[in-house]
Amino acid sequence: MEAVNGVIRQRLHSEVALVNQIAEYIISAGGKRIRPVLVLLVANAYDYRGTAHHELAAVVEFIHTATLLHDDVVDESSLRRGRATANALFGNAASVLVGDFLYSRSFQMMVSLNNMRVMQILSDATNVIAEGEVLQLLNMHDPDVSEDSYLNVIRSKTAKLFEAAAELGALVAGANDEEIAAAGEYGRSLGTAFQLIDDVLDYAGDASEIGKNVGDDLREGKPTLPLIYLMEHGTEEQRQLVRSCIETGDEQHFDTILAAITTSGALDYTRRAAEVAAQRALDAIASMPGSRYKDSLLQLARFAVERSH
Repeated sequence: MEAVNGVIRQRLHSEVALVNQIAEYIISAGGKRIRPVLVLLVANAYDYRGTAHHELAAVVEFIHTATLLHDDVVDESSLRRGRATANALFGNAASVLVGDFLYSRSFQMMVSLNNMRVMQILSDATNVIAEGEVLQLLNMHDPDVSEDSYLNVIRSKTAKLFEAAAELGALVAGANDEEIAAAGEYGRSLGTAFQLIDDVLDYAGDASEIGKNVGDDLREGKPTLPLIYLMEHGTEEQRQLVRSCIETGDEQHFDTILAAITTSGALDYTRRAAEVAAQRALDAIASMPGSRYKDSLLQLARFAVERSH
């Protein structure tokens, strides 16, 4: 990761001071860096000995950071990773444009690796992620979103970059097509588990620990799985209240909805769905050769559902 951070610092440089300032601000906020870690762990699990995985890990982190910059503008978020969002500090226009810079810089980097399969994986991933963002936008303030439709958004918006990161790690290490596909399934399932637990933490987390405001999803009118479950299994009164709050983004009934979500079993249901996804991830790499890197991948899948931040 030190080597990856070195690549990130080097590749962030721009002659435009504001690009440097905003990119440095959001990258230095840290975060779990799960996606670049996936590239490294999978590559090492297949005994990779080069340095191209450092470049690919940085590319994945740049793409992820670009999506965060754009997401926070779309969602009008003010807090991420315990700090003010870039759009809150520098304005929406600057955040969107620096997100564009990070996207285009990531494509410059992947071209420099001169590997058509790498470009295919990453260009497909960025396209699917963009579709997922638009799907989520269409779902905003729509109380009739189904569980299947919501899970499709997760697969596109969140899990796709996890999938690409794992595939890239296997690809750069010279793994065969079956192993690359298995790594992709691991990443896709891990990303799904992560997002579902994020959905739980939005109602059951601690703002100081999760680094964002609790209840943001409801405030933004996002029908996530706990709300979808409550509308299907709650009382008529609860169902109408949730519908109204999703449609209007009204947070004044947050405590009432939180109590209903907790007592209805919605959080337990969402957590179980995350556990199923994490088990799929574990199963996907069952035939991967044993190593401390594989052990870390197994541990990461467990962490995805056990974490509190």
